[in-house]
Amino acid sequence: MGSRDERRPHNLVPLAALISREMRSEKMEKPTLRYGYAAQSRKGEDYFLMKTDCQRIQGNAASAFSVFAIFDGHNGSAAATFSRDNLLNHVLGAFPRGLGRDEWLQALPRALVAGFVKTDKEFQSRGETSGTTVTFVIVDRWTVTVASVGDSRCILDTQGGAVSELTVDHRLEENVEERERVTASGGEVGRLSIVGGLEVGPLRCWPGGLCLSRSIGDMDVGEFIVPIPFVKQVKLSSAGGRLIIASDGIWDALSSELAAKACRGLPAELAARQVVKEALKTRGLKDDTTCIVVDIIPPDNSIQPLPTPKKQNKLRALFFRKKSHDSANKLSKKLSAVGIVEEIFEEGSAMLAERLGSGECSSQSTTGLFICAVCQVDLAPSEGISVHAGSIFSMSSKPWQGPFLCADCRDKKDAMEGKRPSGVKVA
Repeated sequence: MGSRDERRPHNLVPLAALISREMRSEKMEKPTLRYGYAAQSRKGEDYFLMKTDCQRIQGNAASAFSVFAIFDGHNGSAAATFSRDNLLNHVLGAFPRGLGRDEWLQALPRALVAGFVKTDKEFQSRGETSGTTVTFVIVDRWTVTVASVGDSRCILDTQGGAVSELTVDHRLEENVEERERVTASGGEVGRLSIVGGLEVGPLRCWPGGLCLSRSIGDMDVGEFIVPIPFVKQVKLSSAGGRLIIASDGIWDALSSELAAKACRGLPAELAARQVVKEALKTRGLKDDTTCIVVDIIPPDNSIQPLPTPKKQNKLRALFFRKKSHDSANKLSKKLSAVGIVEEIFEEGSAMLAERLGSGECSSQSTTGLFICAVCQVDLAPSEGISVHAGSIFSMSSKPWQGPFLCADCRDKKDAMEGKRPSGVKVA
């Protein structure tokens, strides 16, 4: 688990009270995790993270959670390795202290956004032009939270054969909304032009020629290639499910349904190998190909892999249900009883103000100082700039309302939204 910055604001809560709160929310039945990975390398730019010993409260096993992630680098491996080594710490550093499990899960989507942006900002300050996709998965008992930029993907396969994607591909070729956002922010989208004016290949963003609209790094392309992730949070039923997390070397060869079908009935490690094998058989080794399989298994069935279903369930509307804010506990029990996955949260906006929320709970420390919602540095009250304010040169729009940004993070926000050119220069 990542270290916390002691300068961070926090409301001190006795450790005994935190552990008691965790135990009260602890369910009698917890799932068992089985996981494995497989990879074939061509360019050596895929990296992964599997960490199952994370704890919200140090020393309290009841607060445990697991992290699985894939980082598919391009233009070198520097951004991928930097993100692998730093992103988790930056996400954990964005939480206020003293949160119980339910509060922690509720704050997780915002912490993921702050962690992604901070990682991108720190990497770009190194002056390197590498970039990386990120698919970052946190499993806390039956709750799965996925944050992603780029075109790596995470899918969920459940009992009955229903397959759903927990990520959104940020490829310019396929994502109309992202093309419109990039062009509105000052980027140009088009294909590679060769001799004679013939345009070839997928749609790319210029300058730079990147096929993606979101990533970490890529400072030579422009700040309109943003690190703000698509985030989805779901709660599985007590029947459990299987996660397949993979780089585009898999998804360029196999659909989500084919990948899930190819490995049903196999334990996690063999399943990951089988997915990679199927992708190579279909397309050959044209790119780095990495796959992680995570089985979330009911405790009374901790050895069995996800079985092969007799019949595919094509009715996604019966598989995913939006969480109702009224009678949420009753709904959760009903959904779990019939094997339906509960959708808790989904957001993909590239606007930082929309993703960081109001932030009253974490905008001020016990010392009276404000903090930056992204990089977590202390700010004097006169230094903080509201994330909801207009341009850094404007005095409009509730400058007293948090969360607040430091000048550097505010400059980055304006650059991502096309309000000013990036202040970062390539070394």
